[in-house]
Formats: sequence, C-alpha cells, structure tokens
Amino acid sequence: MSSGQIVVSGLTKQYRSVRAVDNLSFVVEPGRVTGFLGPNGAGKTTTLRMMLNLVTPTAGTATIGGQRYADAHDPLRLVGAILEASAAHKGRSARNHLRCVAAAGGFPMSRVDEVLELVGLTPAAKRKFRGYSLGMKQRLGIAQALLGDPQVLVLDEPANGLDPEGIRWMRGLLQGLAQQGRTVLVSSHLLSEMEILADDVVIIAAGKLITQGPVEQIIGQNSAQASVRVRTPNIQELVAAVREAGGAINPNGNGSHMITGLDAPAVGKLALQAGVELHELVAERPDLEHVFLELTKEGAGIR
Repeated sequence: MSSGQIVVSGLTKQYRSVRAVDNLSFVVEPGRVTGFLGPNGAGKTTTLRMMLNLVTPTAGTATIGGQRYADAHDPLRLVGAILEASAAHKGRSARNHLRCVAAAGGFPMSRVDEVLELVGLTPAAKRKFRGYSLGMKQRLGIAQALLGDPQVLVLDEPANGLDPEGIRWMRGLLQGLAQQGRTVLVSSHLLSEMEILADDVVIIAAGKLITQGPVEQIIGQNSAQASVRVRTPNIQELVAAVREAGGAINPNGNGSHMITGLDAPAVGKLALQAGVELHELVAERPDLEHVFLELTKEGAGIR
C-alpha cells in the first residue's frame, strides 16, 4: 500500500435519529486529485473529520497510509488539512502565525517563507491577519497545511473566497502536488472547476456513496443520450431529414433545435444532402454538473 493511500471502509456516523454517514467506502489514490462531491448535508465534512479522528465513527474505519491518522508517528508530515478558513490571531502577521505553527510542529523556520512564496502571500506576509480577505485567509490556510511538506492533502472547500485568478492558481498548485505523487482530496461545490481540476471523483448523497471513479468515466457512464444543437432557416426540411434518418428533433428556444439519436457528423451530412443551410451545429457534451445533479437528486436536500 502506498504511504498516501486513503481507505474509507464502512464508515458510519449516527447522531441520535440522523445518520450523517451511512456505510461509506471508497479509496483515494496517490498521484491524483480526487474531488469529494455531494449536496449540502451529504456528510462530506463529517467524513473528512472522521478521517482525521476529529469525530469518532459509529462504525467502520478510515486509514491513511494503512493507519489511523491518530496513530501516525508524525501526523503533520503525513497530512496537511484545511477543514475551514484559516484562523489566526487578528493582530498577528501571516509570517508570525506560520512561525508559531512551525515551532509547534517542529518544522524549520525556513519553511515558513517557502510556503508563503508557494501560495503567493510573500508581499502580504507582514500584514496583520485582521486585514486579510477571505481569499487571502484561504491561501494562508493552504500555506499552513503545506508547512510539514505532507504526503496527503485534505481540503474542504479550499476555493471559498478565491477570485477567478485565485481559483486558477489553486488548480495549478494542487495538480502540481499530485504530479509529485501526493494524495490530494478536495471537497467542493464548484462542479465546473472540479471537472477541470480532478482526476477522480467520489460522489455521495444522504451519507451514502453514489458513485466513484475517473471524471471522464463517470460523465460517460451516466450521461443522458448525446444531443446536437442546430440552428437553420430551413427547419422544416431538416426536421423531415432527421426523422427519416431515425433521429428526433425538438425546439430548444432562441430559434435553435436539439437533435437526439444522431451525432454531429451525421446531422451535417443530412443537412448537406437535403440542401439545408446550417447557421449552427454543436455537439452538446454532458458535463459533471449535469451528471452530479442527476445522480444526487434523490438524496439532495434530505437534511
């Protein structure tokens, strides 16, 4: 087993009448970014807290590198985690905050400036924490998580408060860390970003596993029938040609139509043969957001 593999097996958490996590099992592999997705109340944060032994499971286990996090000899070098926006003394600078954390963790002081540079906070290192925006606090949290140069990163909504440039920066950072062989587990509601960022996804709802696997595989396996969007001034002729070829065509609003049962090259060939002028021909690719909403609609909003 790799030193950074996360194994969740039968994990369950019962709070009186509410089962927040229900017999949940999945594996997170090193060298990849794994997105941990689910609606509000799905049990994501509770699961992450059980991984880090901040919450005691009712049943099941969660191990990192083959052991419980609480049993790790040097836990801060094994796992860097952000479960909420970074908290620090309001009157303390970012650099001094990280120096305190480094001293407590036994990390060299040189590491403080390294992580500040890594997260882009060097110019603001002397500024007081009270003057930090939410995005800057998130960067500081990531810097703190990286102090121990950990093998595993566990991040809960790390993009909160980041602007588009900040999100793009975080994407590059996390993908780069995964390429170094580290394990990166990210919980997020930003589905369009997760489709770009993640190699794999684990999707849960109502505390239960819905599906897991590579992003492209999940989208491909769970996509509705492919469709083609067209726009033409000769719609009647195209409708006749599409239906004769065994496809279906329906209005899509704004003057466009959606065709199912035929792919884009087939539609283009039909239009050419029928002498139909096309102003638009677009193959509609299902995305992670669409698949996520379809997969979780039964469990969304339960609690």
